[in-house]
Amino acid sequence: METLTLDGQALSLAEIEAVAVGRRRVEVSAGARERGATSRALIERIVAEGQTVYGVNTGFGKLADVRISNDHLAQLQTNLVRSHAGGVGQPLSEAESRAMVLLRANVLAKGLSGTRAEVLELLVGMLNAGVTPVIPEKGSVGASGDLAPLAHLALVVIGEGEACYKGTRMAGCEALRLAGLKPLQLAAKEGLALLNGTQAMAAVGGLAAARAARLVRLADVAGAMSLDALLGTPVAFDARIHGARPHAGQVASAAHLVELMEGSEIRESHREHCSRVQDAYCLRCMPQVHGAVRGVLAHVASVVETEAGSATDNPLVFPDETGGAVLSGGNFHGAPLAYAFDYAAVAMTDLAGITERRIDRLLNPDINEGLPAFLSPDPGLSSGFMIAQIVAAALINECQVLSHPSSTGSIPTDGGKEDHVSMGMTGALKLRQIVENAERIVAIELMCAAQAVEFRRPLKSSAKLEGVLAAVRSAVPRLEQDRVLAGDIDAMAAAVRDGAFADSCDT
Repeated sequence: METLTLDGQALSLAEIEAVAVGRRRVEVSAGARERGATSRALIERIVAEGQTVYGVNTGFGKLADVRISNDHLAQLQTNLVRSHAGGVGQPLSEAESRAMVLLRANVLAKGLSGTRAEVLELLVGMLNAGVTPVIPEKGSVGASGDLAPLAHLALVVIGEGEACYKGTRMAGCEALRLAGLKPLQLAAKEGLALLNGTQAMAAVGGLAAARAARLVRLADVAGAMSLDALLGTPVAFDARIHGARPHAGQVASAAHLVELMEGSEIRESHREHCSRVQDAYCLRCMPQVHGAVRGVLAHVASVVETEAGSATDNPLVFPDETGGAVLSGGNFHGAPLAYAFDYAAVAMTDLAGITERRIDRLLNPDINEGLPAFLSPDPGLSSGFMIAQIVAAALINECQVLSHPSSTGSIPTDGGKEDHVSMGMTGALKLRQIVENAERIVAIELMCAAQAVEFRRPLKSSAKLEGVLAAVRSAVPRLEQDRVLAGDIDAMAAAVRDGAFADSCDT
């Protein structure tokens, strides 16, 4: 892949994933270096002149009124990093931690943070060499940004903490040494420039949103296969209907569903003599629901991409002003991301819900259009996919609990100085779990729909859906008699995550 040049610009979810997951190389633009040098010169002038500026020569948060002498400024920044590295819980995945490093580097590349070039170059060097900080996932309230997670990132910058290198977890200093990199002694303001910001929530939530965007398209695929197996009709996807209510996501989902079902022998077999006037909502209203989820995720992507190219630390350095200015504000507050992730959590929970309703229609002998009960070749002796729907119901209940908004739950911190916080990291972590659950539920629908289509043999579905069925069978075999389904569900969920159905989801 072509090297990604960082200039403080907005980054797309695809670019973030390419670096975080695909390990695309990164470099710093010449313009970023020039802007950084100019803003750093202003910080050094402020220190030399003895001016008092928050975060440069003062304490932090509630301690902002405490002036720090020049001979303690380096220690101040190191102390800040160490004192705030109090994260708890499981580590973020390597991809999430890499996304954090990328996003933090891009903030510094804007040239508004007042750091030396060495800080930015080390972050980029860590990405390219594969030195990934070990960052506990819990401990951020989302203002003054993701302090605890970013402090664990910064620990590795100063040669402390832990990192993963070539698949092994080790001391941060050792990882840097093996990669041919050297830790830094932080100078004035640099610790604060590494800690203030929204990069943990943006990394976790952004990667989850990218997975969700792929999944909603796959939900069209699974739904189309279910509709065909249930002898439903694609009439409800007619472009004229959706042109009368032209939400972009709805129109796109309807067109995708029509394309997926085109040429199905199963559909043609009952076109003339089917007495059903309308299908159930979980089938008929797929464009309206799936399309609305597409719209939500498009909004979330725009928020994350804007945030990726934003200066979110405090204070910000504006050297181009007359005489230069260092201004304290609140760009570290995670409200834009927190609201977006809560919105996505609600939408993905509903996508999981409509998916489970289709699973039930495939399995329930009272409504599954003559298919065997629970899609078992020998109902009674064998339970078929009975437990699969129960598992889906359990996962949805968890999603329903997790979709409660975290952004409405501010708790004052730092002695009341930080009296309204976003809880955006909680929202990002919840969204990640909801997406993971939804991947499993869509995987279950694909398994059940494939089995149901096979019960319609010798008739075939459309060419596209027959291709999907073949991909399902490459992951899990047909259910001929009862077996342990846990491994099948995991295998199908892995295929979903790994893009095994990507060719069917490009609309």
